[in-house]
Amino acid sequence: MPKTPPTATLTKPLTNRSPSPVGSVPRVRTTENQQPTHIHMLHLIAEIQGNITSAFGLLGAAIGVALIGQKAAEAVGRNPAASGKILVQAIIGMALAEGLGILALFLAK
Repeated sequence: MPKTPPTATLTKPLTNRSPSPVGSVPRVRTTENQQPTHIHMLHLIAEIQGNITSAFGLLGAAIGVALIGQKAAEAVGRNPAASGKILVQAIIGMALAEGLGILALFLAK
């Protein structure tokens, strides 16, 4: 009978974590002073989301001010005698649009 080489048997499993249920997130190994990498990614994603949200809020305010200015110029072109009343209404509308843009900036950050 030919001799066969001895086979290695595993006495411990290859991983030191227990099997996790389906859909759960496995634990991340960290050192004592290090946070898990997915925590850093969540902070980065939250920062990017806040920046995008504030940019859209300010973009909406800029578009609103531009439309108010455009329509005010059209109205003065049609009726130059009412330019004083149109100017007052345009300034109030622009102030409200800018106020909403600043509010969006502060709420997103």
